[in-house]
Formats: sequence, structure tokens, C-alpha cells
Amino acid sequence: MAESTPKVTVVIPTYNERENLPKVVELLTGLGVPNLGIVVVDDNSPDGTGEVADGLAAAAPGTVGVLHRTEKDGLGRAYVAGMSRALAEGADVVVQMDADLSHPVEAVPVMLETLATTDAAVVLGSRYVDGGSVAGEWAWHRKALSAWANLYVDTILRLGVKDATAGFKAWRADALRAIDIASVRSNGYAFQVEMNHRVVRLGMRIAEVPIRFEERTEGQSKMSFAVQVESAAMPWKLRFTKVDAGESGAVGLAGSAGSAGAS
Repeated sequence: MAESTPKVTVVIPTYNERENLPKVVELLTGLGVPNLGIVVVDDNSPDGTGEVADGLAAAAPGTVGVLHRTEKDGLGRAYVAGMSRALAEGADVVVQMDADLSHPVEAVPVMLETLATTDAAVVLGSRYVDGGSVAGEWAWHRKALSAWANLYVDTILRLGVKDATAGFKAWRADALRAIDIASVRSNGYAFQVEMNHRVVRLGMRIAEVPIRFEERTEGQSKMSFAVQVESAAMPWKLRFTKVDAGESGAVGLAGSAGSAGAS
């Protein structure tokens, strides 16, 4: 009996992305990835992004879905909501990516292939492995800050990845369940770091594939000072937090799944 095609759901949080959202949805649906769906998570954007998303969903029923949230309470919360919905709707693989076109859509098939042919629990689109790069438009201080942030995180947590703050990822659904996605409370870059830390702490593997990270083409960056403070504090908090009872149970689940999937 032939295996069924995995259901792939791309989760895209949005806040004031009405110009970029139709472009990224068009690029994703044009990839030709079978059984691919998109969940847009809009945080009540005042620029009408939610209405644009509804229009895209109406034009592609069964492919594009929209989750409207009534308040803007951070990227992490938006991802948790979108990923939880994707899992509830039977996704086998969940891809997380930004709406601002900074993440190259053409890398999605490579990430999915890596996930399908290795024992990795999650595949990162990485700026800092061989072949990866950042946009030439990035000022030197932004490049320096990004490099320092990754060094800072790895020094404290020893995650063993080059791009610990990356926000472009493809996840096995079982890995998201094992790390208990619903219990993640951090935001911004700290959200990405906490997710990676949970994977590593459970003994699962993170893979990285190179991408070129582009500067956003429309709109403004949403990196607030509060998010920066949380991002600086989170690695220390994670390092000195003990594994709780629920996560200990997940360790056993992840360990058995990893053993079964390893070649």
C-alpha cells in the first residue's frame, strides 16, 4: 500500500503585512508542494491585513485558512496559536515563516526533503551555515548584533546550531507535541531560542540548511525594546530551569520516537 502524502501546513503570523501577504501566499502555492496548506494568524492588524487574508482564504478554500486574534501580544503567542491549530487539523509537518518575504520560499522544498530523509525533528533555514547569507542591505551593526546574539545563546545553552535565533523552520508534528508547544510562553527571538532548547533538552536533533535572508520589502520591523530584553534574559532562564514532570514524560516519548526514526 502506498504511503499517503504528508500534510504540510505553513503558519504565517501577520501584523500590518497587507502588501506582503498576497505575495508570500502566491509564492507558497506556486511551489507545487502536494497537500500544502497555509494558516495566517493575524493579530487584528489596523492596516486591514486580516481582511486581505480573508480574501485569500475565500479565493483558495481548503488551502488558505485565517486565525483572527483580537489583540497583539507577541510573535510567540501567534505562533503557538497557529501551530496548535495546524496540529489540531492533522498536519504532519508544520513550517513557520515570516510574512515579510525575508525568508526565501524556494527553500521550503529543501527543508521538507531534509526532514523526510533524516532523523531531524526540526530543520532550520540558517543564515550562518556554509552557503547561507544575509542581505547586502543589512547595516554592519545589524549583522554584528545578529552574530553576537547567536554566539551569546550558544555560549549559554550549547544548542550546537549556527543560527539559534532563526525563525524559518520546518517541524515534525510529533516534535511539536513532544516539546509541548502550548506551554511555550516566550516571544520574539526568545521564542525561537526556547523552542530549540526544548528540542535539544529532549535529545532530538536540529538540522540546518543554508538560506539567504533578505531585507523586508514593505512595512516596518517589529523588534521592540521589550522583546530585546526578554531575548537577552531567556537563555539564562532556560539554563537554570529544571525539567518539569510533563516535560520529563515528553522526554520518554521523544526518545522512543527518535530511536524508531533513526537509521
